[in-house]
Amino acid sequence: MKLGLGLYRSLLTPDNFAFAKQAGVTHLIVHLVDYFKGATPNLTSGPPTLGWGVTQNQDRPWTYEELVAIKKEIEGAGLTWEAIENFDPSHWHDVLLDGPKKVQQMENLKRTIQAIGRAGIPIMGYNFSIAGVWGWTKGPYGRGGAKALVYDESKIDKATPLPNGMVWNMVYDPDAPEGVVAPISSDEIWQRLEWFLQQILPVAEENGVRMALHPDDPPTDALRGGARLVNTPGKYQRMLDLVPSSSSALEYCLGSLQEMAEGDVYEATEHYGRLGKIAYVHFRNVRGKVPHYQEVFVDEGDLDMIRVLSILRDVQFDGVIIPDHTPEMTCGAPWHAGMAFALGYIKAAMQAVDRYDAGRVVAAAAR
Repeated sequence: MKLGLGLYRSLLTPDNFAFAKQAGVTHLIVHLVDYFKGATPNLTSGPPTLGWGVTQNQDRPWTYEELVAIKKEIEGAGLTWEAIENFDPSHWHDVLLDGPKKVQQMENLKRTIQAIGRAGIPIMGYNFSIAGVWGWTKGPYGRGGAKALVYDESKIDKATPLPNGMVWNMVYDPDAPEGVVAPISSDEIWQRLEWFLQQILPVAEENGVRMALHPDDPPTDALRGGARLVNTPGKYQRMLDLVPSSSSALEYCLGSLQEMAEGDVYEATEHYGRLGKIAYVHFRNVRGKVPHYQEVFVDEGDLDMIRVLSILRDVQFDGVIIPDHTPEMTCGAPWHAGMAFALGYIKAAMQAVDRYDAGRVVAAAAR
C-alpha cells in the first residue's frame, strides 16, 4: 500500500509538494477543478453548507500538453501522479442531466481519457451524481473544537431542487433560464450511468486508464430531486455488473461507505478487494449514519481503521490510500495540520499492519 495526498489544482505548489514529501507521501490524487473557486451564495434555505461553487466553465477537454506539464512538476518534486479525481462539471453536465449536448460532451470525455492515458496517469476518478456533495454544516464540532463536518437531515430540506444551470452543486451556466432541474428517478440515473459506461469504458481499456466511481456522499436515498446511485455497498457490484470491464473500478471512500444505512464496510472491503476492483482509497472516519453523522479524526469514530487496513493487506491491495477531508486543527495552517495528523496515523498504521503480517508469517513457519 502507498501513502498519498489529494490536492486541488491551486494547491499544486512547491510548498505543498514539500509538505507531502515530509509527511511520507509518495503519490498524489489531483483535483483539476477548484470546487470552491468563485463560490456563490448558499442556495439552500438551511444553514451554511459545503459543496457549492462555480465551475471553471472550460468547455474544452483537458489537453495532453497541460496534463504532461502538471505531471512534470509533480515528478520534479519526487512524487507520482496516481489519479485525477472528478471531471469539471462544465465538461459533462449534459451527460449527467441527459441534455442536448450529451453526445458532444461524451466525445470530449473520450478525448480526455485518451490524453490521460497518453500522459501515463493510470486512474480517472468520477462521481456520477446530480446533486453531488450537499447538506453538510461545518463548525467546531470535532474533538477539542476542531472544525469538522456534520450532516443532519433534520436541519435541512434535502428536497430543495437544483436550479437550472447547476449540477454537482456547481454553477456551469450562470445565464441559464429560471427554473429547476426536473426530478430524476433511480431508474433514470442508472440508465444514464449505463450509457456513460458503454461509451467510456472501451476507450479507457484502449488507453490503459481505470475509471473509478465514488459512492454517494451523503448516501441518502435522494437529494435535491435526484435519486442517489451508490448509497449501499452492494450497489457498487450493480455498477460493476452493468457494463463489465477491466477498466471499471472503485474510488473506495471509507467514510461514505460507513455513513450508509445498510451494509458492512469490512465485508465490502474484502469482497471488492478480492475482485481487484479498488482503485484507490479515501481514508476517513465518521460517527453515525444517515440521516445524521459527523466526520471525526481517523483515530476515533465508528470504523475500525486498523481492521480495514488489515483486510486491504490480506486481499493484497497495493494501491494508494489518501486522507479524505479531515477535521481542521486550531493553528496557523488548519488544513495542513489536519492532513498531517491523518497522514501520520495512516503511515504508522500501515507499518503496524505490515509488521503484524510479517510476524504471522514467521510464527506460521516456526510451527
